[in-house]
Amino acid sequence: MTTLELPTSLDAALGRAGEPRAGGTDLTERRRLHLSKGTVIDLRDVPGLDAVTWREGQLHLGALVTLAAVAEHPDVRARYPALAATAASVATPQIRARATVGGNLLQHVRCWYYRRPGADCLKSGGSGCPARTGDHLFHACFDLGPCVAPHPSSLATALLAHDVRIEVAGDREHTLASLYGDASDARRQHMLPPGALLTGVSLGPPLAGEQAAYIRATSRARAEWPLVEVVARLLVAGDQIDTARVTVGGVANLPLRLGAVEALLVGKPARPETLTAAAAVAADGAKPLAGTAYKLDLLRGAVLDALERALAQPPTPAAAPAPAPT
Repeated sequence: MTTLELPTSLDAALGRAGEPRAGGTDLTERRRLHLSKGTVIDLRDVPGLDAVTWREGQLHLGALVTLAAVAEHPDVRARYPALAATAASVATPQIRARATVGGNLLQHVRCWYYRRPGADCLKSGGSGCPARTGDHLFHACFDLGPCVAPHPSSLATALLAHDVRIEVAGDREHTLASLYGDASDARRQHMLPPGALLTGVSLGPPLAGEQAAYIRATSRARAEWPLVEVVARLLVAGDQIDTARVTVGGVANLPLRLGAVEALLVGKPARPETLTAAAAVAADGAKPLAGTAYKLDLLRGAVLDALERALAQPPTPAAAPAPAPT
């Protein structure tokens, strides 16, 4: 029988033996498949985790803020447009109304072998990665570790394009890199210790005048996991690209930042030939599986599309809004 606990404070929720539930959109399915068992620690009554606030010029998203709230919040849309666009593209309106920031960052991989009872999958307690020799059509084209399931969090791809701090109760503060590790331990979905709780995300100050876009390529029009997704943030001074952040998801078991693409953008004129040259190196270093080589061209095209769309967007406002009066 499932035991449900409903702590009413963060202290009461910490250190409990069980699995936290935020929106429950991923956990519910995993429990149906018996990938998750035991006590559920429902965080719905823990105060302070569902707010979007400004703190010293930085945007803070509580762990229980829904993806719909991220997508629709006027400050996010105005000052972090790629983050808002990413949140608005995930799943369906019904899921976005329930899924949360914390849940999206900590969700488990969508690999059909991991979610098939009895499969010999490292992440479900097995000894190998059956996707390598099986059906891996939607899997990684950057082979970074034992598991080749793509990282499932679109929000992580967007946040990687920003300077972010992951706030955790019961553990140290994390970066995205330390939250997910280096992919060498395929049994882990993330690096938080048992009993710790992700409580929120703080983004660095918005770049005044930046232009940004989010692109995802999917196998059907709506409600599908991305084959490739790209976030592009550009800051143009005069005719020259002064700052560039380009991150991608759906292509590796971690969200990736494309440093080679950024290097070919910064200091160059904001012209079509610059974007084309930068997008051409987007797949450099990739080691596709037999069935994922098609993602290389898809990635290059998606990066070019994201860069072009970013430059077509209006610049963001000049500064973060003043804090609301207390």
